[in-house]
Amino acid sequence: MLKLRDIMTTDVVTVSPDTTLRDAAELLATRHVGGAPVRDGDKVVGVVSVSDILSFEASTPTTPQSNEPREETADDWDELPAWDTDDEPPARFFTDLWAAAGAEVTTRIVEPATPEWDLLAEHTVAEAMTRSAYWLPPTADVAEAAEKMRSAEVHRVLVMDKGNLLGIVTTMDVARAVADHRIGRNTFVFDRVRTGHDHRGRL
Repeated sequence: MLKLRDIMTTDVVTVSPDTTLRDAAELLATRHVGGAPVRDGDKVVGVVSVSDILSFEASTPTTPQSNEPREETADDWDELPAWDTDDEPPARFFTDLWAAAGAEVTTRIVEPATPEWDLLAEHTVAEAMTRSAYWLPPTADVAEAAEKMRSAEVHRVLVMDKGNLLGIVTTMDVARAVADHRIGRNTFVFDRVRTGHDHRGRL
C-alpha cells in the first residue's frame, strides 16, 4: 500500500504569520504552489492559500488616495471637460474626475505606491490564513489522504510526526501517483476509510 512518505514533497514552502500578503503571494507564484503552511517558529499554526489571499483582498474595502491628500475645491470641478447631459459622457470626464479625487488613473494601476493602493503589502498572513490545517502521519495510506482532502474540501494535507512538519501531499501528488500506476488496482483512492483519532487529524 502506497504511503504518504512515498509521495510527499519534503521541500515545503512555508511562511510566517508576519509575512505580508504580497510577499506570500509572490512566493506562492514563484514556487508554483497554491498554498503553504504557516509556521511560528517550529510550530505550524495554519495554512495560507491563494484562495485565502484573494478572499481577503475581495472582502477588504480600500479607498485610493494620493500620498499627500488635498482638499477638494470648486476649481477641480470647473476644470472637468464639458458634458451635455443629453449625450454620452466623454471618456476624459471620468479619468479627469478620478484625477480630481487625488489619484491619476495610470499611476494608480502601474505604481501602487500608497498603503491604500497596495492592500496586500499592508496586511499580513495572520489576517488571512486558515487556522485549521489537516494533517496525517507519514505512514498513512494515500487513500486516506485522498479521502480526507475530499471530505474536508481542501487541496493539501500536511505530513507531520509528533508536531514536526515533514512534508506535504497535495491533490496533484495523488493524481501523479495514479497516473504513474503507483496505486494498486484494488485500491480505490476516494473510498471512505476508517481512521483513528489518536495520531492524525486537524490542528
